[in-house]
Amino acid sequence: MARGGRAAALRARNGRQAGNGGELPAPSRRAAFRRRLLAWYRANGRDLPWRRPADPYHVLVSEIMLQQTQVDRVLPKYQEWLAKYPSLESLAAAPVDEVVRTWYPLGYNIRPRRLHSIAREAVTRYGGQLPEDEQTLLGFKGIGRYTAGAIRSFAFGRRAAILDTNVARVLFRVFVGGGNPRQHATRKRLWAISEALLPRKHVFDFNQGLMDLGAMVCAPRNPRCAACPVRSLCASREGLAS
Repeated sequence: MARGGRAAALRARNGRQAGNGGELPAPSRRAAFRRRLLAWYRANGRDLPWRRPADPYHVLVSEIMLQQTQVDRVLPKYQEWLAKYPSLESLAAAPVDEVVRTWYPLGYNIRPRRLHSIAREAVTRYGGQLPEDEQTLLGFKGIGRYTAGAIRSFAFGRRAAILDTNVARVLFRVFVGGGNPRQHATRKRLWAISEALLPRKHVFDFNQGLMDLGAMVCAPRNPRCAACPVRSLCASREGLAS
């Protein structure tokens, strides 16, 4: 069979397993994905400062900083930020103009204003702590579904799904393989897949592994498919290899 025919056959098989109407991957496929991703992450995961220990405020700062900004640019600013604002209370007490200046040169200056607003609300309403339930987190202006999931998963150990750009790319390539990943229906399906894949235990490692796989292996251009731990499960592997 020609390469294009193999790719089409693989997508068709994936459609039967994952469901063309948005059904979920088969349980055996989910289990294989979890197992391989967790093993890969434990051997290859990045050592990032906001992962040790996973404090809710630290996770919040890192997630807001990482929006639209690469990890290598965030690392020095993250350390500087926590040295100046080590807690939600200290951030809330600072003048907002100073907070924006401290943020420089990360850009997208709505982000430090949102962080400052979140800190003030947390101090005013929640005793200087971030709550861990999803609906309360989503009530903060500047915390969306992904950031709420990251805080709950990484800081509180909850079984909470995440779907950032890296995770969406991995899940789309592995479990969908065709169509427009930006369509609302596809994004909704990817969220459902992310939720279905969550393990009962080791959710921190699993979600961090999803992000690292997208950042380190399943890149937007020139993905390193030969190094991918889930390549045999991937609906896009023939097309990416070509």
